[in-house]
Order: sequence, then C-alpha cells, then structure tokens
Amino acid sequence: MNAWEVVRYAAGGVAVNKLRSALTMLGILIGVASVILLVGVGNGASKQVQDSLQALGTNTLTVSPARGGGTAGARPLTTQDAEALADATAVPDVAAVAPLVQAPGTATADGASHEIPQIVGTRPQWFSITNSAVAQGRAFTEDELAQGRKVVVLGRSVVSELFPGADPVGRQIMVQGVPFEVIGVLKPKGTAGAQDADDTAIAPLTTIQATLTGYGEVSQIVVQARSADLLGSAQAQVSAVLNARHHITDPAQADYRVLNQAQLLETRTETTRTFTVLLGAVAAISLLVGGIGITNIMLVTVTERIREIGIRKAIGAPRGVILSQFLVEATLLSVGGGLLGVTAALVASRFTLAGVEPVLTSGPIALAFGVSVLIGLVFGSLPASRAAGLRPIEALRHE
Repeated sequence: MNAWEVVRYAAGGVAVNKLRSALTMLGILIGVASVILLVGVGNGASKQVQDSLQALGTNTLTVSPARGGGTAGARPLTTQDAEALADATAVPDVAAVAPLVQAPGTATADGASHEIPQIVGTRPQWFSITNSAVAQGRAFTEDELAQGRKVVVLGRSVVSELFPGADPVGRQIMVQGVPFEVIGVLKPKGTAGAQDADDTAIAPLTTIQATLTGYGEVSQIVVQARSADLLGSAQAQVSAVLNARHHITDPAQADYRVLNQAQLLETRTETTRTFTVLLGAVAAISLLVGGIGITNIMLVTVTERIREIGIRKAIGAPRGVILSQFLVEATLLSVGGGLLGVTAALVASRFTLAGVEPVLTSGPIALAFGVSVLIGLVFGSLPASRAAGLRPIEALRHE
C-alpha cells in the first residue's frame, strides 16, 4: 500500500463518522481561532497605543507625580510648577506648557445621561501641545480661563451619547449639577486598548478646579519642546527647575517623573506585549484540549475497528501501514480543524473586538496552524501505536 492509498483510506475512515469528526475538528477550530484572534487583539491594542502616542508629536514631555511618593517630604505638582516651566529664561528649549487636572463626572443633557471617565481641566495651550484639533466650534480662550467661564469642548463619544444626531455647539450640559456651555467638539482620536480617547470633556483649568477637583495639586503637566531635536535638553531643563523647586538633591528620589514619547511608548508597548503573551497562553490551552479530544476520539475509533485491524494484519498488512493510517486520520482531523480555525479568525478579524480592531500577522497564523498539525501527530500517536501493536489473533477474537 503506497502513501496515496494510506491517505485515501484514512480519509475514508474520517468520513465514516461525519458528526464525530466534525465535533473533533471543532475543538481544534476553536483553539486555533482563539490563539490567532487573541494575539491579533493584543497587536491591535499595541498599535492603538503607538498611534495615540505618536499623534501627540515627537517633541512632548509628560510630567507626573512619582509612584510611591518619592521622598518622605514629597511635594505635589502645582500650577506654580507649570508657570516655572514656562519661564523662557530657565527653560529656553520649552515652547509651551499646560498643567491639567482630571476627574470623572456625570453629564446630562435633554434627558440623556452619560458617565464621562475623564473630564480634563487645562489651559488653551493643551490643544496644540497634544495635537487635539477641534472639529466643530472652537477651543476656549485665555480670557475664558482667567474668568473661570463654564465652557466645555466635548469628545465625539460624549456627543454621541448626549446629542445623538444633533449639533451640540451652543447647547448646555450639566456636569455634576454645574451648567456648562458646549463650545466645541474634538476631532475623533479613536480608542487606545479598552480606553476610548473620545470619551472625554475639556474645560478651563480654573473652572474644573472650582467645580470638581478643588485648588491645589495638578494631575500632570504636559510640556512641548521647541523641536524634536531639543527634547533631551528640554527634559534636562525641566528636571533642573523641578529639582530646585521641590528641593531634590538626589534625582533617584525625585517626587516626580518626566517621560518623553519614546519612554511612554516603550512602557506601554511592553505592557501590551505582556498582555498579548498572556492572551495567547490562555488561548493555547484550548488547543491542548482539542488535542486531548483527538486522542479520545481516535482511541474510540481503534476500539470500534479492532476486528478490521485484525483482518488486515492477518492478510499481511505491515505494522507501519496500520500505524500510518491512524496517524494520518488524526492529522487530517487536526489539519481540517486548523484550516477552518484560520478561516474563522480571518473572518472575525474584520470586526472590532472589545473596542480593538485585531491586527493579524503571518507569524501567529503560521504558528497556530503548525501547532494544530503537530497536535494531530503527537496526540494521534498513542491511538495509532495501539492499533499497530494489536496481535491479529486477539483482534479477530474481539467482540
């Protein structure tokens, strides 16, 4: 019996029990599709993080409080720190500075209500520093900041919830019971992983401090260098000014952090990479379960066909042919399930999953399919060896 006859005979064995074979392939399908899709979701989340950070520009610094509190006498970041960083004499390589405070809040309008996870209070320079363009209406001005005017620029997601199908500019919303006039709508930015960058509201710093957060410390200070080439010197100047203001003698014990875009990108990329590996590992468990299913089904198949095996061995079928037949049957099941799993993953990747558009690459697809084939060979070897090892006389006596 040549190789083609072995494959043809094995395919006939798979086709005999169509439902059982289909259910076995379903286990492999789910495992392969899960691995490909979950890795794709991780890659998509990483891409969104990179896009969102790169959209801020390559000459931006972010100053935030240090985790752990820094030194025992740690000082919070304040608007006075931001004003010091805007001093062209002390920091000549800095072009613009914008402190910001953040707080969640519930907004209502015309009977609709929406929980905004991030209401930002800042200065007008924030829009240019972070490349946050206004698609409708306008941004607030320095005069409105100085007067503490209750005006707000909304993200697209907030507009969709509060003013579906309507122009919000000129309308009024209530935020935590405080009336705000909508003067603009931000250009959509999309999502960054599970976080919707458009689910936000931007208002004057003085207004948010007076109504939501109170006066005192700020959450962050965003700083724009005069050019990408001056980012390193600007970061050094910012650190020098803050060290002097916060009485920091040991930079390792600073009560603040200054991160540039490259550092932010590296940190978040590492986080999403770990997230992707964990997702892939969880999905790989379902592939293992599918392999166990192949072993189980092939053992049942061998038991059902013991007499057939005995007759074939009695008329001269060698051990290698019997072994190859059942090994090929197991491999056909895993290959069929793998191909269907790849197809299902390619179809599902056209949809947004958990707010993320999956990004599929050839590597995970090839790896998942290759593992599915390997599973057929490995998990099919035990039933195949059992079939090949049967003694003809014992097989013929089996009832």
